[in-house]
Amino acid sequence: MNNIIRVFLFLFFINVFSQEIELNDSLDVFMLEEVKVSTIRAKSTDPVTHTNINKEDLKSRNLGQDIPILLNYLPGVVTTSDAGAGIGYTGIRVRGSDASRVNVTLNGIPFNDSESQGTFWVNLPDFASSVESIQLQRGVGTSTNGSGAFGASLNILTDAVQDDPFSSYSSSIGSFNTLRNTLKFSTGLLSDRFELSGRLSKISSDGYIDRASSNLKSYFLQGAFKDKNTLIKAIVFGGHEITYQSWYGIEDLSNRTYNPAGEIYDQNGNLSGFYDRQEDNYRQDHYQLHWNEKINPLWSTSLGLNYTYGRGYYEEYNDSGSDTNFAYLGLRPLELGDQTISETENVTRKWLDNDYYVITLSANYLKNKTRLDFGMLFSRYIGDHFGTLIWAQNAGDILPRRRFYENQGDKTEINVFAKIEQPITKKLTSFIDIQYRKIKYDINGQIAGPIIFNVDSNYEFFNPKTGITYQASSDQQFYFSYSKAQREPSRSDFENGNPKPEILNDYELGWRINKNQFYIYSNIYLMAYKDQLALTGALDDVGTPIRENIGESSRFGIEIEAKFNFSDKWSFQPNIALSKNTNKDFYFKRDGILTYLGDTNLSYSPELVIGNVLIYKPSDNLSLSFLTKIIGDQYMSNIDSANSKLDSYSVSDLNVSYQLNPTLGLKTITINLLVNNILDKKYISNGYFYTYEDNWTNSDSIKTIEGAGYYPQAGINFILGLTIDF
Repeated sequence: MNNIIRVFLFLFFINVFSQEIELNDSLDVFMLEEVKVSTIRAKSTDPVTHTNINKEDLKSRNLGQDIPILLNYLPGVVTTSDAGAGIGYTGIRVRGSDASRVNVTLNGIPFNDSESQGTFWVNLPDFASSVESIQLQRGVGTSTNGSGAFGASLNILTDAVQDDPFSSYSSSIGSFNTLRNTLKFSTGLLSDRFELSGRLSKISSDGYIDRASSNLKSYFLQGAFKDKNTLIKAIVFGGHEITYQSWYGIEDLSNRTYNPAGEIYDQNGNLSGFYDRQEDNYRQDHYQLHWNEKINPLWSTSLGLNYTYGRGYYEEYNDSGSDTNFAYLGLRPLELGDQTISETENVTRKWLDNDYYVITLSANYLKNKTRLDFGMLFSRYIGDHFGTLIWAQNAGDILPRRRFYENQGDKTEINVFAKIEQPITKKLTSFIDIQYRKIKYDINGQIAGPIIFNVDSNYEFFNPKTGITYQASSDQQFYFSYSKAQREPSRSDFENGNPKPEILNDYELGWRINKNQFYIYSNIYLMAYKDQLALTGALDDVGTPIRENIGESSRFGIEIEAKFNFSDKWSFQPNIALSKNTNKDFYFKRDGILTYLGDTNLSYSPELVIGNVLIYKPSDNLSLSFLTKIIGDQYMSNIDSANSKLDSYSVSDLNVSYQLNPTLGLKTITINLLVNNILDKKYISNGYFYTYEDNWTNSDSIKTIEGAGYYPQAGINFILGLTIDF
């Protein structure tokens, strides 16, 4: 009986990762890893639209670029890079939903920043080198820890326990003075019980954009204990990033690489240079403990503990605007004879010092084909925000590093979930998934100068999900699901107004065909929003996208992904996403008059997204991949302004991997070449759009002025990598 259970659970694990794994002596480890995974991931039979990626899928292209860039060719995914080359600050959108709506978990622990709800991969450089597998769920997906997903969930599992010892060294060089060095090791199982593994990485790059440099360091260390029924992991990982700011974008495309950050002008208004420390400097360390236990053949449990410590700042030179005002800096005007000085050039640092505590508990029951998962999460985030004045041209005798604002964000969350999978007939299986979230969010203090910023908000959300899967045959299944998600506003939403929570009803209808030589997964979805906090296109003074509640809106689309194995040498992996993304009955104040625009396009939501990977393996040691991404037209605003339109683009990459089998004690030597944008297309993947009312040019009328900025991406560029396995 025990052997039957083992085999069943092993097969389940295969379904979760959609990969073939050889049955070996570490079967129990796989079973116990699955305990954690099952609470946050969808199985191949669940009525959830998802795609699985394993470490082999990432290996040949993992040469230092961030995880969003590595996921660029998945269905419905659009990625961008502030520096233009995939290193530094990068972003991801899924089904038109920005990164703040993509719920990311690392080993089941929420990674999204509690206040901004965004994900900053720059804080974990080269993290892909410590990833075992990834699952991207589009739509609401299954219950996960953290804020409710409004576009997608990205579930990341770090390195599994290794039976055999190994060490490896990887080095990459590329365009824009890109250099990456990575060292990995594992002791393998010691006494069949213990393993210690780790990674050290360093990445540097000048970026495609002027001065968009990155200096990135990261580490990963894991200690594991396992026996037949227990798997305990202690994991420590983190990173330190120093990046020159490149989030300003440009409004004049005559010089695609120009970066206005840090501009210094002389007394005559002429550009005299750039401030050399206009940069982010931030450290983030994660401490995780995971304990998975198989109690008996029916029950298993999982405990997760997390502490994340982040601290750092961005430094900025200011010579104009409100940032130079004495009131903004909390200073008194200087009286010099008959002259009153109320502004000054200055250098400031805006700090964030934060602590994040998480506890997760889950239990899993499996009998025959009935599966029950339930659990809870408790988290608390404490974020200290403050600004220091480093230097001022006219500031009297103030002390250096004087704090000119201080505020603290305190956010507590309780999350309880349960889901059950129950066969109704031999072919029909039901799925029910419920989530309850309770959030308390407080902010107290100042934003700048005398401006008080206080928030005291409490939320309770009940997010149900249900669906059915019909197994029409051994290789075909249909599914339908309905999911509801509700989510609280972010910190920046409160800074920009009085936001309301947003609500999403998600309907998914799918058809999966899985045969020996090919698979085709297709789905239709309808995402109906109420009070969606949609991107306006504008940025605030620190580069954070501004959002606002927009009433009713929807996303309706079809997605198809497939893989065809034509032979042992050729495979073809296309995907396409077609969608209609609509603001319903939209109003906009133009020229001082509230104007009805009818139905408009949702911002940053292209109607067409196509991806394709063509793979040719002429031998066991050589692999060539040609990757193509096509993005249709998209608007950066919700008002269908022609000035806010980003043109469609197509970009292709070439990926070559060649493996040697050397002697002299070496296992393998692998050479990887990635040529990005091999056709040298000039394209723009992201931008910003703003409006303001001009009531001073003509005092008798108001004129709405529009403006836009862009983030050009690099033309043809390359990264060449060498990996030596010992």
